[in-house]
Amino acid sequence: MGRRSIHTPDELRELIIEATTEIVEQVGLEGLSAREIAKRVGYSPGTLYNVFENLDDLLLIIEARLLDELAGRLASTDAAGPPADRLRRLVSTYFSFTQERPKLWNLLNEHRMPAGREVPEWYQQKVESLLAPLENALTPLLNNSDPAAQKRHARTLWASVHGMTSLSTADKLAGITAHSGRSLVDDLVSTYLAGLERRCPAH
Repeated sequence: MGRRSIHTPDELRELIIEATTEIVEQVGLEGLSAREIAKRVGYSPGTLYNVFENLDDLLLIIEARLLDELAGRLASTDAAGPPADRLRRLVSTYFSFTQERPKLWNLLNEHRMPAGREVPEWYQQKVESLLAPLENALTPLLNNSDPAAQKRHARTLWASVHGMTSLSTADKLAGITAHSGRSLVDDLVSTYLAGLERRCPAH
C-alpha cells in the first residue's frame, strides 16, 4: 500500500474494512489482530485506532455490511406463488448465502462484545430487517394470528435455520449427522410448515 498521505480518511477507513474482511475470510476471527490489519494496509497499528475506536467497532461494521448484503439477497428472492413456496425459497436463499463465505458468516457467532457493552441499536435494526421477509411469508400461513404470534413464529424459524447454518459453516455437522446442512434445513422447513398446517388449518 502507499504512504498514508495519499489516502483520505474515508479511503483509509475502507482500506481497513477491506483488509479486515479479507483476513476473516481467509483465516477466521482467531487470525485477526491490529498488527495484521496494519501490515496489510501499510500503516502502523496505532493508525487503526485513529479511524476506529477499537476492533469491536470495526467488526460490527463488517457484520453490518454482511447483514445488509443478506437482506438485499432475501429482498430479491422470487415472491411469486403459494406462501409455503415463498418461505422455502427464502430459507434456501439464506442457507446458500451463508455457505458462500463461511468464515465471514461465522464472525456473526464468534464475535462477542466486551462485558458491559451492548450491541448498538442500529445493529439490532439490521437483524430485524432480516426477519421481515420471513414474517411476510408466514403471515398468510398463520390465518389471522395476532402480530405477536407472527413475530414469534418468524423468530423461532429464523433461530432454527440460523443454528443449522452456523453448524454447517463451522464444520460441526459431521459429528452430529451424516446429512448435509441443506437437507436438514429442508426437513426443518417441511416439518415446520406441516405443524403450522395442523395448528392453523386453512379455512
